[in-house]
Amino acid sequence: MENPEWAAAAARVKEALVQLGSAARIVVTDGSARTAAEAAQTLGCDVGAIGNSLVFMADGVPLLVITSGAHRVDTAALAKRLNRQKIKRASADQVRGATGQQIGGVAPVGHPTPVETVIDRDLGSYPDVWVAAGTPYSVFRTDLDELVRLTGGAVAQVD
Repeated sequence: MENPEWAAAAARVKEALVQLGSAARIVVTDGSARTAAEAAQTLGCDVGAIGNSLVFMADGVPLLVITSGAHRVDTAALAKRLNRQKIKRASADQVRGATGQQIGGVAPVGHPTPVETVIDRDLGSYPDVWVAAGTPYSVFRTDLDELVRLTGGAVAQVD
């Protein structure tokens, strides 16, 4: 993890995990974990066990959706479920502004300020869920219950 920005982001994630009482350990991977498919291949797990952290703008406010790597977020259906007018993909600048992390490495924690979070209910099908730890080459293992506890997020159908 040569990039100083990545190192700082991973350090913030590690600090947040400690402060939140998590025993999760950050793993720096040899291969990319930028996408769910890459992470699954690198980690040797089912793509559905990857918690893909995606940032959207929901009526102009950042919304973090942690979805199973096996799903695509249905923004229209999710907007209806959350009683929002419109949910659209955040730009790279909006992602960085909301999370302090870049696309491909967004963690569920370690953000400058809390971000409303929705967690894919289907992640509960996996005893181990892998999520990014602030960089495209770092992850940590968790599960649905801990994701809810760490983020204060709501579990919902997202596809």
